[in-house]
Amino acid sequence: MERPCGLLTVKNTPVPLKSISVEIEVKGFVADVCASLEYKNEEAEPVEAVFVFPMDSDAAVYNFQAMVDGKAIVAVIKEKEKAKDDYDDAISSGHQAFLLEENSSSSDIFTCTVGNLPPGQSASVSFSFVQELAIEADGAVRFVLPAVLNPRYTPTGAQSPSVTQEIPRVQQVPYTLALTAQIQSVHTISRVQSNCGLTALQYLNENNTAAKISLADGHRFDKDVELLIYYQDVHTPNALVEAGFESTGQGTLMGDPTVMVNIYPSFPEKPSLFSAGEFIFLMDRSGSMACQMSENYSDVGPTRIQSAKETLLLLLKSLPLGCYFNIYGFGSTFNSFFPESIEYTQQSMKTALKKLEGIDADMGGTEILQPLSAIYSRPCKAGHPRQLFVFTDGEVSNTKMVIDEVRKNAHSHRCFAFGIGEGASTQLIKGIAKAASGNAEFITGKERMQPKVLQSLKFALQPAASGLSIDWELPAGLEAVLLSQPPTVIFNGQRSIIYAQLKGKLDPSLEGAMFLKYSLGEEHVQNSIRFKLQPGKSVRSTIHRLAAKKMIEALESGSERDAKDTKERIVQISTQANIVSSQTAFIAINKDLNQPLQGPLVRRNVPLSMYRVRQVRMCAAVTRMPGGSCAPVVGSGSMLPFRMKSGRLAFQGVSGAMFEATCEADSFCPGESPALKLIALQNADGSWSPDSSLEPLLGLKPQQSSQCLPRQDIDLTVWTTILAVIWLHAFSADTKDEWELLVNKSLSWIKAKAGSNLGECIKAGSDLLKCTVDPRVFGL
Repeated sequence: MERPCGLLTVKNTPVPLKSISVEIEVKGFVADVCASLEYKNEEAEPVEAVFVFPMDSDAAVYNFQAMVDGKAIVAVIKEKEKAKDDYDDAISSGHQAFLLEENSSSSDIFTCTVGNLPPGQSASVSFSFVQELAIEADGAVRFVLPAVLNPRYTPTGAQSPSVTQEIPRVQQVPYTLALTAQIQSVHTISRVQSNCGLTALQYLNENNTAAKISLADGHRFDKDVELLIYYQDVHTPNALVEAGFESTGQGTLMGDPTVMVNIYPSFPEKPSLFSAGEFIFLMDRSGSMACQMSENYSDVGPTRIQSAKETLLLLLKSLPLGCYFNIYGFGSTFNSFFPESIEYTQQSMKTALKKLEGIDADMGGTEILQPLSAIYSRPCKAGHPRQLFVFTDGEVSNTKMVIDEVRKNAHSHRCFAFGIGEGASTQLIKGIAKAASGNAEFITGKERMQPKVLQSLKFALQPAASGLSIDWELPAGLEAVLLSQPPTVIFNGQRSIIYAQLKGKLDPSLEGAMFLKYSLGEEHVQNSIRFKLQPGKSVRSTIHRLAAKKMIEALESGSERDAKDTKERIVQISTQANIVSSQTAFIAINKDLNQPLQGPLVRRNVPLSMYRVRQVRMCAAVTRMPGGSCAPVVGSGSMLPFRMKSGRLAFQGVSGAMFEATCEADSFCPGESPALKLIALQNADGSWSPDSSLEPLLGLKPQQSSQCLPRQDIDLTVWTTILAVIWLHAFSADTKDEWELLVNKSLSWIKAKAGSNLGECIKAGSDLLKCTVDPRVFGL
């Protein structure tokens, strides 16, 4: 029987949501978005339409209104329970009501409820939100309109299931998305890329600082829409002063001017990386990690667990000798590679890689709280700052409890979090990173996880700045009052954003300055930015609302968040700035509709795209079946069981027959990438030992490397390591950000071992591999 497109109900009733249109206004590093939802009731009785949808946890939602029969009904923001009571009272009185609220358990889930939609009537609901835009490692400014809201795992002992469990799922959503983006910047707009089909980029002025772009017609909103905007000189510090509303009065949050400062800390010199540290990698091994990295592309890509394993290989090869490490896996239960963190040596690395081969998405649910508690219960290693790396697809319902656990132990570690795949909870990933002064990254679509994770490892190896403070230089009679919390951690070259209210007399012809002060070891450092005090006018009060959102976030995450005074303060800020919070909601009532209900309203939940684990194909160069085909994975979608046996990879095909393929790496078979295969052979100290499996990867014949030694007194391991480094620079330069750290280990090892023969070896190696590498790569 064919399943109809629409609600998964017994009566197979149609869905009232017909289309979504989105208008985006991007100004530099901020997006202001207006979304309109078109509803129509095609049933014979009044309905209540409920749409549960994802939202970035940093977004400030404002300006909710409905349009019915040409009449605009503007919502007001009220204390949440009062808004819900007003909604119920309106419905019971025969009126029409509209409610927009943030989910009580997670700030990245919202619910829009349209109550008492009569038969045949159409209604349009619109709301706006504003959010800061992240800057990617390649300099792209990233905007994501989330569509995917996967069912979130409800941990054992939870009082109630996640709201995501109630959402109906369909193979194809029955509503379309139209999206247009207007982009403005002080920088030249170089290009815009997307994971969805776009119209051609249309520049709106001669200097290419304003542009327009749209989604192709007929887009089904079944995957996140990502825009990557590339500006020239993206890492230039800047400050924006926004005028307040005169009607709200001077001295108030929305009445005074607000400044938003984007600053990029610049350490005096390229800092040397620490060789000490305790690195703990916590990997999600729940069943959802068997999904492909993107569920919406026709070509077959790696699964989330495969990509995570490949990333762990690079991490293990990039760690400095003498540090400590451990790897945890979690699902319904958890385990670790070692009873406690172990010193990083050649033997411990080999042991970890051997264990890594057996990792799979086979541990059930997503119980992340228990392994975190177990990690924190272990004492830290003296002299080795703890760095926690968390990999998860972020599908849990006890998000706030997890963040609280990380925050409670923030004094003992830094946390770097990675959201894998579409639908990862932005509140969870950003929340735990903020709570423990780390960094958050999201990997979706066709993105590679490896460069983002290795960038975070570079951050973790940087010396920690201490004693952070902010000072201002302003004209007499003007003071800056911080609205956002001052930064607790900074990384070299990574943006920090500060919001402040400018109180007093402002002369727009003058300038101000902000100073970020901190210490690196015994050195005192100061970064500064000067800016004009001329305030720009904004009808939407974008910067004011972002600042108010930061104030609310600080209160909602504080230790006194459940106190009455705190809740009242949240309601006060939320009401002043007209943005939704955990304690408030938007309510709009149409009293023109006066139709007493005959019995309860029929509830219609708007469906989202089907959550599924597709059939996965595991096809690596080392795992070919006879005839060159790949062994498909069938059933639930988990990866095929495989194991290493005497240097060979064994797995079971669909027919049940066992196939084997050679893999000479110590204990981990990487994918098809020759660079990964080469990296898998590297030793913990950064060297490459002479090995028969190495020469084919370098494009050499057996024993050709040893026969081409420039001098017979040169150590073979030194020569082999130089060849490997030359090859990576010459033939895998496009993935340098993934292998840069491990090659830095190699260069340090070479300099200590090669002596005066280094220049001669580099020339001979380049000739042998038929390539050219700048000797400065080796420090010459």
